[in-house]
Amino acid sequence: MKLFFASHNLDKKREIEYIVSSEKLTVLYIDDFPKYPEVEETGSTLEENAVIKAVEGFNFTGLETFAEDTGLFVEAIGGEPGIYAARYAGENATYSDNCVKLLEKLEKVPSEKRRAYFKTVVAFKTRESIKFFTGICEGYISDKPAGSSGFGYDPIFIPDGYNKTFAELNKEVKNEISHRARAVKEFSDFLKKSIGA
Repeated sequence: MKLFFASHNLDKKREIEYIVSSEKLTVLYIDDFPKYPEVEETGSTLEENAVIKAVEGFNFTGLETFAEDTGLFVEAIGGEPGIYAARYAGENATYSDNCVKLLEKLEKVPSEKRRAYFKTVVAFKTRESIKFFTGICEGYISDKPAGSSGFGYDPIFIPDGYNKTFAELNKEVKNEISHRARAVKEFSDFLKKSIGA
């Protein structure tokens, strides 16, 4: 069976490749479709943005498509950056820019009040329906960046039960406990049960 993963983010692609593995399943990516368009994420929730990307992917490729949207929600600042995590410091912000802005916002917030959680929503579009799969990872924002692996806010997010940031944890651990891993695992389990993948 062939599926399409609708994302321009190469870091997310690498995580998906690591998490989703099945001899019965072939996942195609945007680099398999050179003319694939940029998709504007105009939704007001993770679910809406994931659906926008999944539907566009399905319409363009004709393949059953899954897409995801991820947000980081920090309690002390009203849930920011939320669904705008990827462009928190501006439209062309780098991962580092976003981390710097978030740390500046939390500069005077003590450690015990820096609670946060990542949430990933996967939308799976078939001819018949759209299904959702959700993963959440709770933790807190560190005082400063640490670690060199991962991407996004990984250098400043410490998951509950650990004393290291996502960027300090090895890939195997992160891909067991992360929000994206949990959502994709739920999706993968669904595929195994429904189509024997």
